[in-house]
Amino acid sequence: MAPVVGIVANPVSARDIRRVVANATSLQIADRANILLRVLAALHACGVRDVLMMPENGGIRAHVERGLMRARGNGASRGEDIYPALHTVSMPVTGTVADTHRATAEMRRAGVSALVVLGGDGTHRAVAAECGTVPIAGISTGTNNAFPEHREPTITGLATGLVVTGRVPPHIAFAANKRIDVSLAGGATGTTVTEMALVDVALVTERYIGARALWRTENFRELYVTFADPEVIGMSAIAGLLEPVGRDESGGLMVRLSPDGTSRKGITTLNAPIAPGMMARVGVTDWRRMPAGVAFVPEVTAGSVALDGERELSFTERDRLSLTLRDDAFRTVNVAAVMRHAGQNRLLTGTPVPVAADF
Repeated sequence: MAPVVGIVANPVSARDIRRVVANATSLQIADRANILLRVLAALHACGVRDVLMMPENGGIRAHVERGLMRARGNGASRGEDIYPALHTVSMPVTGTVADTHRATAEMRRAGVSALVVLGGDGTHRAVAAECGTVPIAGISTGTNNAFPEHREPTITGLATGLVVTGRVPPHIAFAANKRIDVSLAGGATGTTVTEMALVDVALVTERYIGARALWRTENFRELYVTFADPEVIGMSAIAGLLEPVGRDESGGLMVRLSPDGTSRKGITTLNAPIAPGMMARVGVTDWRRMPAGVAFVPEVTAGSVALDGERELSFTERDRLSLTLRDDAFRTVNVAAVMRHAGQNRLLTGTPVPVAADF
């Protein structure tokens, strides 16, 4: 069967309070549509003829369809078509994260070969929760973009197209990714809630969810990360500036934070970029490695849990909270490795690499 690529484009990513308090811009709908058009052109160049897209009411699809119509008009006289056919998942639109969950699940059941995702850490987390074994190709269009790598979307589209058309071996095409599973057992209700994070779990003293985005560091108490990258923005930056942990390493890092960023005995003071253009002084009491498969029980007894930068759960002294990091939790398209392989093997020239002569 010909490969079909799924597309999840979040029309409202990068619009939380951190964009207001920091010197950051938001991508307009037309910008997101232009990103998709670049991805679609690259997919078509690799032989992908059909894509399945999540429906939304933000206007991305309408802008994309206008671009497709202009391209068909310009190429009609020459019999050219530079984009795949665009199909939409049949489902109601709620304008919430439930749309991403449902669309991803529907695309997985429809048999898509890969999922191209436009959004930040939260959008990618929602997709990863439902994608199963379908690989993700992430494009950063959110506020905190620690998980999706920053790259020209055309290249992401090319790599995805090469992978789904079978021109790259699986051991090169895909990268394994970690996640943190969060279990909250309610002492009063007797029920257990499970969630997951792709990059970080932060425990804060504020009990209310309210404005879900994290940006007030005086409330931070504990931080758990799947990888610690000093080049990213957000909670993961705190860990990355203490002890870097790679995406391809087993395990992560746990950091305990003090109530303020003042320097005193036993406290390490760190200046960290917690949002675009926003530096914060963070007091750190200690940090240690977080091995995969080991359940961590936090010292914080009450507050709220932020997953990938957004508060999602609240807990009290009667609840039991535990966090466990999982290696090899889901797959992504390894864009860098794929494009290196494409260059080494001239995959986009149609001419095979000559076999070296034996001497």
